[in-house]
Amino acid sequence: MKIKNNSNILSGIKNIIFDFGGVIINIDYFACVKEFKNFNVVNFDYIYSQSQQITLFDDFEKGFISPDFFRNKIRELFNFNLSDEEIDFAWNKIIIDIPDERIRLLKKLRKKHSIFLLSNTNEIHYKFYNKMFFDKYKYNLSDLFNKAYFSFYIGMKKPDRKIFEFLIKDNDLIPEETLFIDDSIQNFMESEKLGIKSCFIDKGQDIVDIFK
Repeated sequence: MKIKNNSNILSGIKNIIFDFGGVIINIDYFACVKEFKNFNVVNFDYIYSQSQQITLFDDFEKGFISPDFFRNKIRELFNFNLSDEEIDFAWNKIIIDIPDERIRLLKKLRKKHSIFLLSNTNEIHYKFYNKMFFDKYKYNLSDLFNKAYFSFYIGMKKPDRKIFEFLIKDNDLIPEETLFIDDSIQNFMESEKLGIKSCFIDKGQDIVDIFK
């Protein structure tokens, strides 16, 4: 069931599952592609985008391969001898910032709801934005939520039905009392079949404005 943005979004909702990139943290896929171009790696956007990725990136987000294996594959794919630091620098350019007002919103929502983070992410990005968050707020990102789930850590990623079933069972949630917020429309395919309500964040939208 899809939630209309102009309706009472929290009606009957006890639990909220948040995506991370594009919902809580600002990201820019083009900035990552541009930085790789600065290292003379062209056509990076052909193998990595928000809507589709080659198996390498899926495996990295599921934790099936290590950061070292990932970096070596990037060097192999583009036949460039980039250092680990150069690859990480370009790869992390996708991460922009986390607006303070979104953090305040999460803290406010948690007073009356159970809130969860469900992120398709990888170990390199995870270390980068967690350090960025801690340096700014002086506490851990995961502390904002009742529980945080990162795909590379649990070996599953959205939109796989198993990851939603895992989160529901792990926290004894009732799907019909649960709202899932994400900026990738394909991630709702299986969650809706389980009865979880959906809220799609389109480009230019902000969760702060939606919850107003």
